[in-house]
Amino acid sequence: MGTIYITGHKNPDLDSVCSAYGYASLMNLQDPDNTYVPVRCGHLASTTRSILEQLEINIPEYKRDVFPKVRDVMLSDERMIDVDDDLTAVAAIYEKNNPSAIPVYEKGEFFGLLTVDDITNWTMRELSKGSKITQIPKVRDIMTQQEPGIDADELFDEGKSMLQSSSKRGLAVYDENGYAGYVTRRCFLKQPKNNVILVDHNESRQSIQGIETANIVGIIDHHRLDAIKTEQPIFICAEPLGSTCTIIYQQYIRNNRTPDPVTAKVLLTGLISDTLILKSPTTTGDDVVAAHVLASICRVDLESYGLSMFSRLEGLKEREPKAAITSDFKTYTENGIKIGIGQCEVTTLNDLKDYAVEYAAALEEIRTMQGLGWAVLMITDVIHEHSALICTEHRCNRHLPYKLVGKNLFDMPHVMSRKKQLLPEIVHAIGE
Repeated sequence: MGTIYITGHKNPDLDSVCSAYGYASLMNLQDPDNTYVPVRCGHLASTTRSILEQLEINIPEYKRDVFPKVRDVMLSDERMIDVDDDLTAVAAIYEKNNPSAIPVYEKGEFFGLLTVDDITNWTMRELSKGSKITQIPKVRDIMTQQEPGIDADELFDEGKSMLQSSSKRGLAVYDENGYAGYVTRRCFLKQPKNNVILVDHNESRQSIQGIETANIVGIIDHHRLDAIKTEQPIFICAEPLGSTCTIIYQQYIRNNRTPDPVTAKVLLTGLISDTLILKSPTTTGDDVVAAHVLASICRVDLESYGLSMFSRLEGLKEREPKAAITSDFKTYTENGIKIGIGQCEVTTLNDLKDYAVEYAAALEEIRTMQGLGWAVLMITDVIHEHSALICTEHRCNRHLPYKLVGKNLFDMPHVMSRKKQLLPEIVHAIGE
């Protein structure tokens, strides 16, 4: 397969990023014939980035989409021809592989593409004049004017269309560093597919852009299944655990591997984050075991490390409301109503009244912008195991089982999990 990208969901959280990193590390050990690359398909919240930076790892790079691009089919230069070479040098290349275009250089710098049409047209012109071709021409003498090149990140279909509308058999390809290669019409005979493994999600609407064009080769997740249709049977590991990082740790064990201390700390970070230091009701015995083993491998005290992690959380009063809300915001559709549910972790709810009105206004803007019927934001105090819920105006608010403490503001003692505690109540309220 070559390169396989491993990506979490949009609005990447620590479990998503850390599980992609950990699984790529494992698969690069298991399958050295391919290269597994962890990526993220969204931008990191400042707190998430801060925690990842203290791990001193190469944070998975941002990848906007997996649509096939021109760079996926472009050809690289196998041999350099200089503009002052004569056709004898070109003939040696044609004898071997009969290319439709050949890159030409001048003093080591890319000059342009020589095509078979250039050679044919020059020969026909000379013959039509009644000339006897007695002298072999130089490459520069027969090259025709070049057309603008193609950007390496141009979509495959766009690149194909540009070449089809061109009179040339090939076009140069450029990237941020300049000339990168070239394409001919043969390059566009078959559309390529990027190979992708999904972690911490399995639904197309939560995934990287262009996932419908990709070759999905694996799914590792701990959410409900609404999986993307695949062309071939694939490896799927979906378990109702508190963290995807726990599942990744179990994959190490099943393959008789032990994560190195750095990877162990990465997996522990994602696990602690998603289980709220093992306090979330989604936490299972498997999560507890995995957390303690990973903590022993990377030699940290589990509780102290978790508290130090969450101490990095910015107070919501200091954050830009829309950025904070959308940093971990998922959409669902129930009974024809499109719902958005965000969750933010804090270390205290004592200052909630200082920002609740501002966040409610931002939540309404997001609801309108995304075309949602109802949007809610769960603010969770991970230290004291307590949450608050801000809702946009909706008839279902009156069916929620929580104490109303302000306009569309609810108190939620002992509620920690969006997936296991809040979502079922949201679905129940819609059904009322």
